[in-house]
Amino acid sequence: MKEPNWSNCTEEQVWKFVAWHLAKNGIETILVGGAVAAIYSEGVYTSGDLDFVLRTYAEGKIKSVMNSIGFFNRGGRHYTRSGCEKFVEFMFGPAGIGDDIQIVPDAKKIEGQTLYIYSPTDCIRDRLASYIHFKARECLDQAVLVANRFPFNREKVKKWCTSEGAPEAFEDLIKKMKSSK
Repeated sequence: MKEPNWSNCTEEQVWKFVAWHLAKNGIETILVGGAVAAIYSEGVYTSGDLDFVLRTYAEGKIKSVMNSIGFFNRGGRHYTRSGCEKFVEFMFGPAGIGDDIQIVPDAKKIEGQTLYIYSPTDCIRDRLASYIHFKARECLDQAVLVANRFPFNREKVKKWCTSEGAPEAFEDLIKKMKSSK
């Protein structure tokens, strides 16, 4: 796995590099959160952090793998690398979006390793979760960036918004998608 240029790397480059090395060492992760929106928005939106949910965990392995690729723990669950503006955070699973913990991530085969990331549909739901629960308007904008670039399961998103008690969030998404084209 080729190392990115750390001074100007993208979320996608950091994700692939870190997740590949973790997977090679038996640690499966799912990339979630804003970094997924940055990847699917093709760089229109950028995120300073990459949130990895652990699918598997080998006691004591994360720190040694991260250190071996130049990322060091700076307290808590955060790892940083000198010269890289982005940082990595680890969370224990399961991955969840609102009340839904039945997440099936997309699997990408990269140089012999399988890496996991939210699907575009789940990325949209994840961004809408922040819009709904934290009133984070910018997260609606991120959902729109992804929705306008990738096919997604509209019915699943609509049902999920309703189950979260916010059917208007789906309506806001559709309106904003139409007005941004």
